[in-house]
Amino acid sequence: MKRLLALLLTLAVVLGGAVPALAETTLEKISRTGTLTIGTRTGSPPFAFINKQNEWVGFSIDLVEQAVKPAIERKLGKPVKVEKKESTPPTRIPLLSSNAVDLIAGTMTDTRTRRESVDFSLTFFVTGAQFLVKKGSPIRGIDSIAGKRIAAQQGSTNARIIRERVPTAQLREFPDQPAAFQALAQGQVDAFTNDGIQLAGLVAKAPNPGEWAIVGDFFSYEPYGMAMRKNESDFRHLVNVGLMEAIESGKYFELYEKWFGPKGEVPYPLTADNKRFMTLQVVPK
Repeated sequence: MKRLLALLLTLAVVLGGAVPALAETTLEKISRTGTLTIGTRTGSPPFAFINKQNEWVGFSIDLVEQAVKPAIERKLGKPVKVEKKESTPPTRIPLLSSNAVDLIAGTMTDTRTRRESVDFSLTFFVTGAQFLVKKGSPIRGIDSIAGKRIAAQQGSTNARIIRERVPTAQLREFPDQPAAFQALAQGQVDAFTNDGIQLAGLVAKAPNPGEWAIVGDFFSYEPYGMAMRKNESDFRHLVNVGLMEAIESGKYFELYEKWFGPKGEVPYPLTADNKRFMTLQVVPK
């Protein structure tokens, strides 16, 4: 009986100590550890990738480092470091749910379905789905993929749209872009569908860019946002304040030019409509 009582008391102490950790908010965790942990990509240029100097760089990472981090540091009154972890479409929401990361900063489309599981920042990039094919391919867009072998990333919105709109296409899903691109290069599939800007990034980094073509009009609307755990309005507000200040100050457009300008990693000019859309997301102080 005494042993049982001792065991119960021990469990009570252990569980009692665990409760505060479970209840800790993201901001409290960042304040306690001095670290903002982001889930991002190693092979998604120019948003997030490992460069030739073996550095983890990209547009999404710069936005975190130069826009979001300063807003958090100002709120907490102390410096914060950014730690990066690899995340892919199938793993990014579980990484958030398990508290392994605090923020997803990559190429995640903000959708109504995903909003049931996570919260999103304001939109920081807009693109749409297209197809990557070998030059000379008969595929010209979504209207010509019936019966064709189409590669997509697991858990992507593009894969869902292909299933819904062209059920006769032979959809084959891969864990990440490099695997899907390798399947296309080896002739295992006829085309690879992904967001146009990501396909442009792949082609820019390919050994022989001239062998590839990006075809078709956008068949989806892909607004990228940074994802975070639900119902943490203080943290979401800081992420949005950082992004709004970057847009308002022009920092956002400097970074856009750095990665997508004529001398950038993947030239992809900012259209007048997209620039206006970004600016209109900035609410008054």
